[in-house]
Amino acid sequence: MKILVTGGAGYVGSICVEHLLDSGIATVVVDNLSEGHRAAVDERAAFHCLDLRDREPLLALMQNEKPDAVIHFAANAYVAESMRDPSTYFRNNVSHGIHLLDAMVATGVRKIVFSSTCAVYGLPLKIPIEERSETRPINPYGESKLCFEKILRWYAEIHGIVPLILRYFNAAGASERRGEDHREEPHLIPRVLQVALGQRKSVEVCGDGYATSDGTAIRDYVHVRDLAAAHLAVLQREQPSLYNVGTGEGYSVLQVIETAREVTGCPIPHKLCPPRPGDPPRLVADVHKIRQELSWAPAHSRLSKIIESAWQWHRTHPAGYPEHF
Repeated sequence: MKILVTGGAGYVGSICVEHLLDSGIATVVVDNLSEGHRAAVDERAAFHCLDLRDREPLLALMQNEKPDAVIHFAANAYVAESMRDPSTYFRNNVSHGIHLLDAMVATGVRKIVFSSTCAVYGLPLKIPIEERSETRPINPYGESKLCFEKILRWYAEIHGIVPLILRYFNAAGASERRGEDHREEPHLIPRVLQVALGQRKSVEVCGDGYATSDGTAIRDYVHVRDLAAAHLAVLQREQPSLYNVGTGEGYSVLQVIETAREVTGCPIPHKLCPPRPGDPPRLVADVHKIRQELSWAPAHSRLSKIIESAWQWHRTHPAGYPEHF
């Protein structure tokens, strides 16, 4: 089997590539390196620096590589940024994704695993969130992902594409060799660890007036290695499928900070900031479906274990990946 992975130089993508290769699967990485890092790509993978907006080179690549399936990570993925710049999100996450689907149709590649998000649910009426819950995005990021999910269903009906949709909750943690390194870091756990490393004075707590136990937002954190395992498991499906990928457990911002203090032994001061536009107060997955149908269960996703793995990676890579490779 050969898998083509878009966005395979990014955080989740690079660790998924590592997992695929460790499982004996030939892997081809496509990434434009606008957010990803060449040094994050496993040396065993074939790498092509290519932007999905470029239709003809993408089609030629698909014709030459002849993958059996595609895992599609490539996207813009920050809620706050999407509230400032919706145009980029709809162009990159929807329009350029269509170029990928058209190349699949033209070359006879039927199966695609799509990296979607719990942001499609918006403000959920029920917690934990089931896959059948109403989708009501409250930011352009979630809307762009939901839009592409709908496009996938039409490509399934008309062209026979098999969409395998994974709605991630909060990916976190690291493998031994790869971790989270964004040029502008929006995520809580790496920002907390940057404080522990002395790279920030304090971590921002965005809002303390939510209807939660301590007033701060609650999220379901899933270890990125467990997330990678879910991609390999779902590749076995031959029919269109949709799954939440989380743990079923939620932790508040203040709980994450306190756990990081315990793991690192550092004080990690925090300061209160206004809530971010487009942020729901509580997102926790119902994961019964993926457990039952794929026999998948998180093996590394206890919060302390997630933070410990991330801490080990950030301590050995305090400046992230090298800029030149």
